[in-house]
Amino acid sequence: MLPKAETSHPSQPVSALEEDEARAGVVLPFALARDTRVILDGDTLVLGPKPLALGLREAQRRVATAGQENMRVTHLDAAAFDAALARVYDQVDTQEQDGVLFELADGTTGAGRQRDLLDAESDAPVIQLVNQLLRRAVTSGASDLHIEPYEDGLRARMRIDGFLQKIMDRSDVPTRRVVSRLKVMAGLDIAETRLPQDGRIPLTFGGRTIDTRVSSLPGNYGERIVLRILDRSSGLMPLSQLGLSNAQVALLHRLSALPNGIILATGPTGAGKTTTLYSLLQLANRDERNIVTVEDPIEYDLPGISQSQINAEIGMTFANGLRATLRQDPDVILVGEIRDGETASVAAQAALTGHLVFSSLHANGSVGAVVRLRDLGLDDFLIAATLRGVIAQRLLRRLCDTCSTTRAVTAAETAHFERHQIEPPAYVKDAVGCDECGGIGYSGRVGVFEMIEVGETLRAAIDRGENETALRAIAMQERESLFGQGLLEVAAGQTTLAETLRVVGDVA
Repeated sequence: MLPKAETSHPSQPVSALEEDEARAGVVLPFALARDTRVILDGDTLVLGPKPLALGLREAQRRVATAGQENMRVTHLDAAAFDAALARVYDQVDTQEQDGVLFELADGTTGAGRQRDLLDAESDAPVIQLVNQLLRRAVTSGASDLHIEPYEDGLRARMRIDGFLQKIMDRSDVPTRRVVSRLKVMAGLDIAETRLPQDGRIPLTFGGRTIDTRVSSLPGNYGERIVLRILDRSSGLMPLSQLGLSNAQVALLHRLSALPNGIILATGPTGAGKTTTLYSLLQLANRDERNIVTVEDPIEYDLPGISQSQINAEIGMTFANGLRATLRQDPDVILVGEIRDGETASVAAQAALTGHLVFSSLHANGSVGAVVRLRDLGLDDFLIAATLRGVIAQRLLRRLCDTCSTTRAVTAAETAHFERHQIEPPAYVKDAVGCDECGGIGYSGRVGVFEMIEVGETLRAAIDRGENETALRAIAMQERESLFGQGLLEVAAGQTTLAETLRVVGDVA
């Protein structure tokens, strides 16, 4: 006998549930399971606090139809039920879902915001298509989703481990409706198709919080949409999992303990700069320190740290936000990015007045950060007085453990190792491709880091205005460069020389 339950109704109407029966199978539709607090998990009936009768009746009907017997019943509190909901519906095949697994984080569906455009029955397939694309990107761990109209139809690609993979290319898709659906979800102006727009879509997926940054760009065949996907529930990686050496971990501890100065993380978009800066904040986070951040966007919630969101449209820029934080009695300040001379100047002044400033900067390497700061208008003496350390980083694709092959190192490959003062290995590994890695040969990524600490010798060279080549010779040995660190990963069998050359390049 099923447990006694409340008789109130969930937010999803019964008619919608009936439409989902044919494809939902034994698993309850996500919206029904969430709203009635009833989950069918294999041979277990999972009940949350005060489960609703409608969910219990539907579970009973589906179990009877499937001929399942000996169902176990488990009662969970609210937190445990949410965790179970995320686990079960993250594993179920996307074709078995009810088409509404994604919803806007405020609890309203995207269609509810623009009923005149998206609520018609003819547009229901568009909503399902967009949900499926988002679901595919999130479950695959993609960092970006590209929606690209062209002359003959619509193409969708997602970026996984730094590479774009095509997931859809069709000529029978209503391109404008797909683009409009995404713009409505992001709160953009659907009537404006001539200018670029930026927005964000806060989503939930099986209990997980997903944040996406949306960018639209007009093109010949319609607006191109790119979504940057951030899974807030994935959490921060500990230092031990970033790929740092023991010496580099020790350097990060020293830098995070400094009383003042600027510490920069450099690299291209998607290189993991924010993760590194957050790890530094975690090291610097002590009860006696007041830590304030100015970010765009706030990627993770950090306990005990005051975090502020940039909003350039109303004048909340990085420079203005940084000035405001200086009136909050901070000890440590994180500025999401130094993009212009004004932000660089304010950050330098903050460092001179006794604050420790963390920030990111777009530069090709650690020493290149000095050249970039000069380009932004900072004087050499000011850079020398405030810069304490620079971390340059890249992400290399990690070899698949299942299909990688081993071979002897060639003479040309040996030359790379010798030029960077690294003992050449006898064997290296190559990528092959198998079912486990989707035929790519790689699975996951590993970080390589080039770190410099600005000591007296380097500080004097910066003050003299030395060029990048001279500064590099003072700052590091060849094996400590990004390519040298990549070669160490090649020697360890973590990646291939071809991947290291593709991402970093041999600049020696």
